[in-house]
This record gives sequence, C-alpha cells and structure tokens, in this order.
Amino acid sequence: MAVDSNDLTRIFSTVSHSDETRSTVILGAGIIGLSTAYYLCLDGNTKPDTIHLVEAADELFASASGRAAGFLASDWFGPATASLGALSFRLHKELADKHDGKEKWGYSRSTGTSLAAGNLPPDAPRGDDWLRTGGSQGSRAEVAGRHDFAGDAVGPAWLTRRRGDRVEIISEDATVAQVDPARLCRWLLQECVRMGVRLHQPARAVRVSRDAEGMMSGLRLRHGSGADLRLPCTRMLIAAGAWSGRVFAELFPESSIELPISRLAGHSIVVKSPRWSAKHEDQGCHAVFTTQESGFSPEVFSRIGGEIYVAGLNDPNLELPETATEAKVNPKCVEELIIVAKRMLGQDGTDVNDLEIMKEGLCFRPTTHKGTPLLAHIPNEDLGPGIETRAPPEGGVFVAAGHGPWGISQSLGTGKVMAEMLGGEKTSSDVRRLGL
Repeated sequence: MAVDSNDLTRIFSTVSHSDETRSTVILGAGIIGLSTAYYLCLDGNTKPDTIHLVEAADELFASASGRAAGFLASDWFGPATASLGALSFRLHKELADKHDGKEKWGYSRSTGTSLAAGNLPPDAPRGDDWLRTGGSQGSRAEVAGRHDFAGDAVGPAWLTRRRGDRVEIISEDATVAQVDPARLCRWLLQECVRMGVRLHQPARAVRVSRDAEGMMSGLRLRHGSGADLRLPCTRMLIAAGAWSGRVFAELFPESSIELPISRLAGHSIVVKSPRWSAKHEDQGCHAVFTTQESGFSPEVFSRIGGEIYVAGLNDPNLELPETATEAKVNPKCVEELIIVAKRMLGQDGTDVNDLEIMKEGLCFRPTTHKGTPLLAHIPNEDLGPGIETRAPPEGGVFVAAGHGPWGISQSLGTGKVMAEMLGGEKTSSDVRRLGL
C-alpha cells in the first residue's frame, strides 16, 4: 500500500478489539517510534494490525525527525552507546542497499571535516568539540590528518576557501553517511502502513485503562476532532522525543519517578548552491563542523538532492511547546544562520546572490543529563499504585528517547533493540547502560 505524502495526515483505521492478548501502542510517530514499529512487523511474532502509532502533532515529522541534519556515524560514540551506534549504522546501510535508499531518502556515504577559521587562535573551541566529549572520535583526526586551505581543492566544492583555515578530516572511509530524515520517516511510515500498522494522528493519549484483573489493557485517545477512542493496549512504548517525560507524567501521574528527558532547541536552514548539484553527488556528501567568530559553532551538511543543511544555533532554555507544530521559529536566529551560510557557501565569501534559501526550521532534540538515551522497560512498581502490566512479551511499559544529536543516526538500531525488548528477547546490541 503506497501512501502519498499529502495523505499522511489523513490515515485513520478502524480499531479491532478482537485480540487484546498483545496489542502494542507506540506514543510518538517520529523516527524512533516508526523504526520500532517497522522491526516489530518484521519479527514474525507481532501482528502488524495490532500495532498502533499515536502522534499528537497536527503535522508529521514536525520536530527532530523531520528537521534534524540526518548525519550518520558508525563509531563516534562513547562506551555506553558504541554497540548501539555500530548496529544502527549497519542497519541504515542494509536498508538503503535493499530498498534504493539513495533515491528514496538520500542515503549517501559522507566525509566528516572539522574546519577552524584562520582568524581564530589555535586554542579556540573546535566545531567538533561536542562530538569528542565522551566519545571515541577524538583520535580520528590524527589518523586522517590536518590540512590548510591554500586555494586548492581541499574540502567540498561548495565550501568557501580562505587561506589559513585549518581543516581536519575526522572520519575514515565508510564510517559516516547522510540521509534526509523526513524522507526516511515518510518511507518507514509507508512501509508500516502497507504491512498493517495503524496511525492515529492527530491524537493524544489521555488515560490508561485496566481489565478485571487490574492489568493495563487499554488506552483512551482524544483525536483532534475532540472524539475519544479506546485502543486495546497491553504493551506501550513512549517514544515521543522531547515530550516523552511529559507523556509519561500525564499517563502515570502517581508514579514515583520522572523520566529524566529534557530538550535542546535548535534552529536550521536548508539552502541550495550551484556548487552542490547532481553532478557532484557521486563523490559523496560532506559534513563540516566549524568554529566561527560569530559565537557559535555552525554545522553544515550536504545532502543528495542538491540541499545543504546549516545548523548549530542551539538554545537549551527555549520552552517546549504543547506540540511540535506550535514551535515558533525565531527570525533573528534564522537571519544569523543565513549570514553564516552566505559567508561559508557564497561564491567567493562575499557574493551572496547564488544561494537559494529553501527552508527554515526549529526542532527540539530530546536529551538526558548523562548524554545517553533511555532504552528501558519501566518496572510495574514505578508506574504508580494500582497500575500493573503483564510481563514481556504480552505486556509492559517501555521508553526510548533522549538521543540528543544522535537520534537519526541511532534510530534503526534503537528500533530493532526496542522491538526485541518488547518481545522479551535478547537484544542485538548491548544497551545495559541505557536503562533508568
């Protein structure tokens, strides 16, 4: 069953109540929820038509799942997430190879580069410092080497070159890649719906219901129209990104815990440049992490399809809106990104007439104080008095959120691991350090 992008927000299915022995509700139809639904459909133990995706926002993929960079890495992670990152990177490549990911969601090999402007002191903060903190990527630059721009062809053709700029290649062959996350999410949703998964959107989960034995058996939804619907629900996955803690608190108000998930707001723009087009794509995409005088560290990613994504202007204090579609882009932040784009991508650093501004964006990345995601089964005793669930694979409440800047990169691995966790199976990667 093919799903046209214009019809995605109108997918509603009737709900059968015939089999409540194992019915799965995934709260959040972003890339983590979609990946989990996808791998649940493939595991052979779950009927796809007993899987329900619930999305509260009026627009699909309105936050990080549709407006993040889409940069993928295999080994840029610390010990807690190294196994998950490697698994996910492998799954991204396998999925793209099997389903023509280059054409359908812009999958491409990439090259990671750190660029420090020549007018900054050598000990100035680096554009890739956030990658090195707690990760294994710190030694990569010594392997790949440092280069100074001197008017030659070092770096991608779309990047403005200035004498004295310091450049380090911080990736090895076949260790980083690029996708368009919105296109990948759209494809995953189409596949899930084709296999039988049901999407409820816009709809908000408002209350858990129990059966005669006191076990969680259903979930009350409130659709955007105001109508209520009861879904059978014995297994629940909270994968609502930066909203996950809020969703858990609303459904389990007497719980003894809070999910330690916060948010990091980030603005972005997408531009087109005549120096990045289809004729350059066979050479692969590039990710450039930079240090500039402007006071923040821009991140620039080329994508298949002629787009260049510019971001790095983050705000940890921006309040989380009620839903992703209520986020308001700050024009001043967009203008600052446009200035950076013109400086870094302009024809000679001053010619600003050949860049086309395609999109403006604001997304909220889910973060944790540990800097690692939560992939966990929440014990019954932490749900609050009077709430019980059956043991996996028949029941349980789970959470998958808090990936920070690595949500797209670690998405498929997270989906596979959570499908296994919901099924009571051994997981394909070591996620023991990612519990509550």
